[in-house]
Amino acid sequence: MNIAIMGAGSLGTIIGALMTEGGEKVDLIDINEEHVNRLNQSGAKLTGFINKTIPVNAITPMNINNTYDLVFLLTKQVYNYESLNQLIPHLHENSIVCTLQNGVPEEYVASIIGAKRTVGGVVGFGATWKGPGESELTTEWETVKKYAFDIGEVDGSITPRLSKIKAVLEHVGYCEISSNILGIKWSKVLMNATFSGMSAALGCTFEEVLDNQSAMTSLAHIADETIKVARAHGIELAKMQGKDMEFLELKDGQTVAEKMDFYEEVWGPHRKLKASMLQDLEKQRKSEIDYINGFVSKKGKEVGVETPYNNLVVQLVKEAENTKKVPDFTTNLVRFESFAPVLK
Repeated sequence: MNIAIMGAGSLGTIIGALMTEGGEKVDLIDINEEHVNRLNQSGAKLTGFINKTIPVNAITPMNINNTYDLVFLLTKQVYNYESLNQLIPHLHENSIVCTLQNGVPEEYVASIIGAKRTVGGVVGFGATWKGPGESELTTEWETVKKYAFDIGEVDGSITPRLSKIKAVLEHVGYCEISSNILGIKWSKVLMNATFSGMSAALGCTFEEVLDNQSAMTSLAHIADETIKVARAHGIELAKMQGKDMEFLELKDGQTVAEKMDFYEEVWGPHRKLKASMLQDLEKQRKSEIDYINGFVSKKGKEVGVETPYNNLVVQLVKEAENTKKVPDFTTNLVRFESFAPVLK
């Protein structure tokens, strides 16, 4: 089977390398020529909670000469139009494109390559791109072995091809087949809107968010908004890493303090992680904020659910994009602390 990783960044480098080590025929595709050259010359250097260097085959999109049976889409959503159109000539009728991106891109992906070639997926671990040829695993290895991936058909059916995808992904870590992949995608949106959103908006690691009471209070409201928007769209958030994300809703009479043990238990293993959106801001690149917190805001407007905390995250990240300055933790935390949204 010919396999491609479309977008060999922080996660794609690790995933593609471990699949290759497992004996799969994999092309790691990325637009960064220096990164591609280093991967080919020296192998993929994996650091952090894993420490090994694995020989891989890497190419730029302009040098694709294969037809792929299975593609894992790991580009930023902002590049989906370009990357998918680069892929189309290298897909056959029964090719599968499995989305492993943040947000909920499946509808858009299907509109370009066709619904029958689209499978939804979620990654349950984090990584940081350290430079050409090197990626750091920032989630504990035991967590990767237990909760690496979820995949599923968008219509909820359980098909034979899911087992084939699962077998490939399990060269990396455990993969769960789901009949509610959209519920899982929304749970991942919650995970990203909370800690990735706050990490980007405050210019810090997950650890700095977890250890700051004011940041966690705002974060708890981000989660609450996300759950209420999903429910208004008829979507039940699925369990992630064995945890019921709907527990994080702030129901009448409940306090933020009641939710803190849950946050520490789920996100504690990811303390060292820095959001990929923050990594983008550091590199003065456009982030995926419109597809994460902005997605919650957009979907909230569609059903009349207010999302002021998600809106503020979007505002702060876009300010950083426009000024090309990494957010300052203290300055932006004050903006959250003084933020008094008017809720209807």
